[in-house]
Amino acid sequence: MSSRVAPAFLFLCVCFFTSNVLAESSSHPGDGEWWFTPYPEQFDTKLLKNDMPYISVKGNQFVDEDGKPIIFRGLNFSDPDKLKKNRKWDKKHFKVASEWGTNLIRLPIHPIAWESRGEEAYIALLDEAVIWANELNIYLVFDWHSMGNIFEGLYQHRMYRTNMDQTKQFWQTIAHRYKDVPTVAFYELFNEPTDGDGRFGELTWPEWKRFNTSLIDLIAAYDPTVVSLVAGFDWAYDLSEARGDLIDRPNVAYVSHPYPQKAEGPTQAKQWDEKFGFVTEHAPLMATEIGWMRTGERGGHYPVINDDMSYGPAIMDYLDAKGASWVAWVFDPDWTPNMYEGWSYKPTQQGEYFRKVMLEKK
Repeated sequence: MSSRVAPAFLFLCVCFFTSNVLAESSSHPGDGEWWFTPYPEQFDTKLLKNDMPYISVKGNQFVDEDGKPIIFRGLNFSDPDKLKKNRKWDKKHFKVASEWGTNLIRLPIHPIAWESRGEEAYIALLDEAVIWANELNIYLVFDWHSMGNIFEGLYQHRMYRTNMDQTKQFWQTIAHRYKDVPTVAFYELFNEPTDGDGRFGELTWPEWKRFNTSLIDLIAAYDPTVVSLVAGFDWAYDLSEARGDLIDRPNVAYVSHPYPQKAEGPTQAKQWDEKFGFVTEHAPLMATEIGWMRTGERGGHYPVINDDMSYGPAIMDYLDAKGASWVAWVFDPDWTPNMYEGWSYKPTQQGEYFRKVMLEKK
């Protein structure tokens, strides 16, 4: 190589090397910024071991793909975020629930937990729930666990605070993520709507019906296979305002939380008929919270007190006669009425009763 060519060649090499280094170091300026955030993905069904049948609504019953009626008898877990912080969010917790005879687990997702943990991290918990439940052939209810009046923005506690936009975005996210995942069979749209006897403003069935219909339509745009659960008023106890005015959409069922002190005495069954039992003439009913405890027990409060144990057999007989499903509250030692003590899974009085019923009916 001549002496006149060598400097030019070296100059070109240096320029080429420098330009490549600069290109590599700045190939994606803003990497990690919002404009590089990928679109949400759907749950990977290849992670599931069992091919569980889809659940749907036919008349006033839940049915499987062959049209066989199914009655769900299940357990409420505490919020997955709580269980994770308790270091109890694992497959063992689901396995013990399965050993109690449950065929359904309800997961109460509190707005405060959804916000504080963050959407991505919370969905990771729900993904684990789907995998573990599927391995055990247990269906899931995802419950947006707010309590109050969404129209007035008034809630019983700050853990329940949400709004219409957040609620719609939550169900949009969930419906997209778990589309075509039959293990996730139910979406409970709002845990306990109530006006708090006037303390949370005014709440009427026409506006509540419109809002729930909009959520149902939104969910169905992503996943028409899932069943939407709609609660009544008075902390999800009273559906009487819906009489003759149910939601005209497929795959809709109704919810009541008939705790013992909501209806007592010799007219108890008649009161239940008037408040929610009539629904079973037209649509499926799921009592997504039932349970009791005795006076003086830790955490005892209205409306769950029942000292003579009459409530358990009474609510079981009533729901069985109506062909209704139910989910006992709560499979956790801290929240009440609790179904076991400590983390040893030693049943309480109500825990032993509901476990016995589930195992007998399994």
